[in-house]
Amino acid sequence: MRFSFPVNPHSCSSPHRTAMHAADASTLFAALLVALLAAGCGKKEPEVVIAEPGKIPAYEQRRGDPEVGRKALLNRSVVTCGLPYSAYVASTGAPAPEYDLPGREGRNAKLPYQLTAYTSKRGVELVTSNCLGCHAAPLNGKLVIGLGNEFLDFTGDPVMAVEAVGAYVEGDAEAAEWQKWADRITAIGTSAMTDTVGANPAQAITLALMAHRDPKTLAWSDKPLMRLPQTEVLPVSVPPWWNVDKKHAMFYNGEGRGDHVATMILASTTCTDTVAEAREIDRWFVDVAAYIESLEPPAYPWSIDQALADDGEHVFNRECKECHGRYGAIEGYPNELVALDDVGTDPAMAEVAVHQAKDYVRWFERSYYGRRADAVPGLGYVAPPLNGVWATAPYLHNGSVPTIAALLDTKTRPTYWRHDGAWPEYDQDALGWRYRALKQGREQFASLEEQKWVYDTTRRGYGNQGHDFGDELSDRERRALLEYLKTL
Repeated sequence: MRFSFPVNPHSCSSPHRTAMHAADASTLFAALLVALLAAGCGKKEPEVVIAEPGKIPAYEQRRGDPEVGRKALLNRSVVTCGLPYSAYVASTGAPAPEYDLPGREGRNAKLPYQLTAYTSKRGVELVTSNCLGCHAAPLNGKLVIGLGNEFLDFTGDPVMAVEAVGAYVEGDAEAAEWQKWADRITAIGTSAMTDTVGANPAQAITLALMAHRDPKTLAWSDKPLMRLPQTEVLPVSVPPWWNVDKKHAMFYNGEGRGDHVATMILASTTCTDTVAEAREIDRWFVDVAAYIESLEPPAYPWSIDQALADDGEHVFNRECKECHGRYGAIEGYPNELVALDDVGTDPAMAEVAVHQAKDYVRWFERSYYGRRADAVPGLGYVAPPLNGVWATAPYLHNGSVPTIAALLDTKTRPTYWRHDGAWPEYDQDALGWRYRALKQGREQFASLEEQKWVYDTTRRGYGNQGHDFGDELSDRERRALLEYLKTL
C-alpha cells in the first residue's frame, strides 16, 4: 500500500515532534507517519555485497539483433566527445585504414577501425574512440573483432597529445567540442597511463570516470567527488569477446553481474553527461551485446597432431575441466570464482576492488547502470572459458605470462621479459607470442622507449605467480595438453 503525506521532505523531525503535528490523526496513522519519516531520515548507503568463492549464478540477458548490433558497433559512437574531424585531418593527414572492415559506412569507411565519426549537438563532426580500440586486433594479417589488443601502448601522456592536436582546432564550435574532450582526458589522464606496453588501464580509467560523475544524474564534475582507491595503475589483459556468452560475470574478479549491457557501456561515461544520454546508448547497445555474444573464436590456422591432441583431451578432462569446463560434443562451463588462496595468482586487482573501492561499488549500485546489474566483487578470480585460448596471449588477468607453455610450468616463467619485436612472431610450440627473457628489469635500459617494453613481474599487480596446476604434469602430458588447446 502506498501513502502520500504533505510532509516537508527536507525535515527530519524527531518522532515526538512529528506525532504532535499529527495530533488530529488517528494513533495508527501517526505511528505509520513516524515510521516512514524515520526510515527516510536514516536511509543507508547501498549495501556492498562481496562474492564468496564458488559458482556464479546465471542472469537473464536482454535479447537483441546481432546483425543490427554489428552495424551499430562499426558505425555508431558510444563515446560522444572527441577531436573535430578537421583537426584530425590537419594533425594526422587522415591515413587510410590499415585493415579492411566490411560494414563500415560513410566517413567511418575512411577511418582506422578504432575510430568512429560522430556529429555533435553543435553540428561539429568529431572523431571519437570506440570499443574496437581494445577489443579488436590483427592476427595473421587479418583484423579479428573480439580479440583483445595486447600490444596497445598507454605509456604516453594523453593530456600532452590532446593539447598538441588542439593547435589545429578552428572556430568557436570546434573549440568548445575540443575543450570538453580535453577536460575529460585531463581529469582522468594519470589513470589512463601505464609504463609498460600491453598493460591496459581500463579498470583505473573506469574508476576515474566514476569519481568525476554524480551517480544519480551522471553530471560531470571537474573536481573528483571521490578519492581514487590507489595511485598506481594495475595492468589488465583484455579478455576475448567470443566468450562473453558463457560468462555470468563480466570481469576477472567475478564483478559485473546481471545485465551485461550495463557494464559494457561504462566506457561511455567519458562523455555521457545525462541519464537520458545513457538510456539512449543502452537502447541500441542491446543489439551490440547480441552481436558480441554471437562471435566465434578464430580456428587455429596451422597443423594439429590429432592423435596427440586426443591424448591432451584426456589430460584436460582429468586436470582442468573442474574450473574451465568441458568442450567438444558435451560442453559445459562452470562459471567458478576461485579463491585467491587456491589460484595463487597476483591478488592486487581483487583486493583493491574488495578493500579499497567500496565507494565505487556504491556509486555503481546508485547509478543508472546499476538498475539491472550489480557489481559484486570477490576475493578471487574466475577461471575463464578457453575457446580460442591459443590466440589470447599473454596469460593470467594481468598478462604476466607470455605463453601457455609457461603457464603450465611455473619454473619456466620469466621474471623479466619483453615481446620480441613490436609485433612478434607467433610461437606454435609454446602457444603465445615469441618473447625474450631478460636477466634484469627496466634499469638495464637507458631510454624510456626501451624500458616501456619490459614486463617486470616483481612489481605489485604484475606478478606471475600462482596457477601452478600444471607443475605436476609430465613433459609428455604438457605437450599433449598444448596440442589439445589448439583445437578449442
